[in-house]
Amino acid sequence: MAKVKTALISVSDKTGLLELGQRLSALGIKILSTGGSAQVLRDSKINVTEVSEHTGFPEILDGRVKTLNPIIHGGILARRDLEDHIETLKEHAIEPIDLVVINLYPFIKTIENPNSTFEEAIENIDIGGPAMIRSSAKNHNDVAILTDPKDYDLILSELESNNRELSQELKKELAKKAFHHTSNYDQAIFNYLSNKTLSKNLFPEIMTINLEKKMDMRYGENPHQSAAFYTQKTDYKGALSNFTQIQGKELSFNNLNDAETAWECVKNLENISCVIVKHANPCGVASASSAKESYQKAFQTDPTSSFGGIIAFNTIIDQETALEIEKQFAELIIAPDFSDEALKIFKAKKNLRLLKIPNEKGNDNFDIKKIGGGMLIQTPDHIDFNIQDCLVVSKLKPNNTQLIDMTFAWHIAKYVKSNAIIFCKDQCTLGVGAGQMSRVDSTRIAAIKAENANLNLSDSVVASDAFFPFRDGIDVLASYGAKCVIQPGGSIRDDEVIDAANEHNLIMLFTNTRHFKH
Repeated sequence: MAKVKTALISVSDKTGLLELGQRLSALGIKILSTGGSAQVLRDSKINVTEVSEHTGFPEILDGRVKTLNPIIHGGILARRDLEDHIETLKEHAIEPIDLVVINLYPFIKTIENPNSTFEEAIENIDIGGPAMIRSSAKNHNDVAILTDPKDYDLILSELESNNRELSQELKKELAKKAFHHTSNYDQAIFNYLSNKTLSKNLFPEIMTINLEKKMDMRYGENPHQSAAFYTQKTDYKGALSNFTQIQGKELSFNNLNDAETAWECVKNLENISCVIVKHANPCGVASASSAKESYQKAFQTDPTSSFGGIIAFNTIIDQETALEIEKQFAELIIAPDFSDEALKIFKAKKNLRLLKIPNEKGNDNFDIKKIGGGMLIQTPDHIDFNIQDCLVVSKLKPNNTQLIDMTFAWHIAKYVKSNAIIFCKDQCTLGVGAGQMSRVDSTRIAAIKAENANLNLSDSVVASDAFFPFRDGIDVLASYGAKCVIQPGGSIRDDEVIDAANEHNLIMLFTNTRHFKH
C-alpha cells in the first residue's frame, strides 16, 4: 500500500468539508481544490492549492472547464506499478493524485424545484466531476474516491491509524459506490431530458430503473425465501416507501405487499377511514366520524379474515382507537401519526409493527410488474372520478345517499383483486368477493361473507370492477337485497344486464371505465 500524499477536493455539498480539510492537512497531505471548495478551506486557514494554479491553466467558459486537464487526469489515472506510467508523469511534470473527493453539481436538487428552468437544469449537469470520479474509480488500485460525506470519517480514521495508507478492500468498495453514484446521476439526467425534450413517447426505447436497498426483510412470501426492500426516488411524501417504523419486529415481504394495498386505498378516501387488508385484498373498509368507529365498522365486515391483518388509517390513531385495536390480533398498523397515549398501549405488544407515513396523495409515474425475462410497465390506475359523470342506465334514479355509497364502493373496487364484487352501505363494506375466475362466484362469495358476519345486505349498493358478462350476477345480488349497482358497462350483453336490473327494480350506473387488478 502506498501513502496518500495528494488529495483533490471539489464538492458541491460542503457537508463535513472543513473537518475533512483540517484532518487531511494535519496528516501532511497536500490539498488541491477548485472554486468554492478552495475558498471554504482557505477561509479556515487550511493550506490549499487551486487546481488552476496546479495545472497552469485557468478555469474557462464560466467554470465549465476546470479539471478537464491532462495534469489532473494523468495524476489520477497513472498506474503506480508500471514504470512507463511513472516515467510519463516525470516527463510531463505531473504529480500523482492519491485521493479524490467529489460530489457533483446539484442536478437532482435543481430539478426537484418546480420553479427551476430548463436552462438551470442544463447548467447543473456536471461534466468534470463524473470524469474524475470514473477515472479515480477505474484506478482504484492506486486512488481512493470519496463521493459521500458520510464516508469521510471512515477514510480519515484509516488514514490516521494506518500511517496515511488505505486498504485495497476499502478503495474497492469506494470505487463501487462511486460508479453507482455516477450511474444514478446520469439516469436522473436521462429521465429529465426524456420527459422534457427528447422524447414524446411515454415509454422510451430504453428504460433504466435505479433502486436503492432500504432494508433486508424478515423473509419473502414464504419463510424459506430471502427478501429485501428496494426503493425508487419518488416525488411525493405519501408513498409507502417513505414509512418510518416506530415499533415492532422486522418486516416481511408479505407485510409490505399487503401494506401497499391498505395504504393506497385508505389515503385516497376523503373522510376519516380505516382499511383492513389480508392477502393483498381489502376485507373491510369504512368511513366514519372517528378513527375508532371507522375501525369498528371495517372490522365487522369480515372478523375472520381481519384476524392477523394489516390495518391502515388516514388519520391519527388516538387512545380510544388503540384500545379497540388491542382487543384483536394485528400484524401491522399504518397511520399518518399516533398519539402518545396510543403508543403506550401498543408498546405492550412488542411484535406489533407500527408504520408512520405522511398522508399525502400522489402516484408513481409507472406501475411495474415482473415477469420471466422482463417487466410489464404501465401508467398507474389513476383517473379523476366524478359520480355525476356516470351514466344512469336503469329506469330508477339514485338519491344522494346512494350516490355517496356508490362512490365509496367504486373506490374500494380499485383495490380488490379481480374479479371484484363489493357490497356496501353507509360508506362501509358489507361483503367483499375477490380474485375469482367467475364474476358470479365473486358475487356469491361477497354475499356469503356478509351472511357469515350477520350483516344485512338489504338496500346495499354493489360495485363491480368490470362489466357483468351475463345477467346471472345481477340476479344473485338482487336476491340478497341490493338496490344499486355501479359497474363499467361495455358487455355485448349490456341490454340483457340492464333488463335484469329493471326487472329487479335496481338502480344501475355505468362508469365507462374499469379497475382490473390482477
